[in-house]
This record gives sequence, C-alpha cells and structure tokens, in this order.
Amino acid sequence: MSPTILPKVARRQSLRDGHVLGIFLGFFAVVFMVNGAMIYSAVSTHSGLVANEPYRKGLHYNERIVAGDRQVRLGWTETLEVGRDGRVRLALTEADGSAVRGMQIAGVLGRPATNRHDIALKFVETSPGQYEARASPLAEGNWLLSLEAGVHEAADPVYRMRRRLWLKP
Repeated sequence: MSPTILPKVARRQSLRDGHVLGIFLGFFAVVFMVNGAMIYSAVSTHSGLVANEPYRKGLHYNERIVAGDRQVRLGWTETLEVGRDGRVRLALTEADGSAVRGMQIAGVLGRPATNRHDIALKFVETSPGQYEARASPLAEGNWLLSLEAGVHEAADPVYRMRRRLWLKP
C-alpha cells in the first residue's frame, strides 16, 4: 500500500498571548505619548493667568464702574491713528468740540494673546489736544492698545481707552 499524500493545509495563525500583550502595551504607549504632548503644549504656551491680583481687582470693581460712568459723562471723543512705523497719535476733544489740554497719557501697545511684545508708550502733547508717542516699527496683525489719561502721573486716570487694532501689510 502506498502512503496517501495529504495536501498541506495552511495552518491558521492564531493570536497568541505575546501578541495580545504587545497590542495592549502599544495602545497605552500611544495614549501616554499623546497625553504627554498635550500636557507639554498646554503648560508651555499659556500660564492660565487671566489677571494679576484678581481678588484685589474684584474689590475695586464698583469703583471701576463709577469711573466708567464719570468718563461717559465727560463726553470726550478720541481720534486715534496708529502707523506701521510705530507712531501713535491721539486727539482728545471735549463734548463742546474744544481740545482737551494738559493731560498726562501713558499706555501699553502689545499683542492680545501675550505680553512678550508689549511696548510702553509715553505721550507728549504736540499741539492743544493732540498727543503723540513713538514705538518701534510694528509688524502686521492684531494689536491691543490700552491708554490712561490723568491730570498728574500719580493721580487716578480720568480717561481710559482700550482698543483692538488690526495693522495691515
């Protein structure tokens, strides 16, 4: 009798314990790497600080509302020009159209999302009611200008202005 030759049957690969362990560990390794990248990105980009001394600012909130109402009653209007060359011009006029003279104006020009590019501004009265400050040349994009005007540098501001600017190329 001759031996019967059976055709080779392809053995099916089965999932072994080592494979399951490798897949399990690989999955969690990917999850931990993605979480680590997200945590690093979150911690290195934004401190989470919205305001310096929020408690003290909260205590003076009502005073700020009263100051805002007082500013509205003044009826002052401003005309603002900001150039890419860094020149900032401000014209203040009273409700009757006369120039607001003799103000001490200081401010900060910077990017809204960070304080890395903040530029302190000190305005000089170039003509009655016309104030000018110089900064270094400004890049295009979004800028935030905050100004405070008072009679004396140490006195509380009489007039505050906060403007978002978009400088085009």
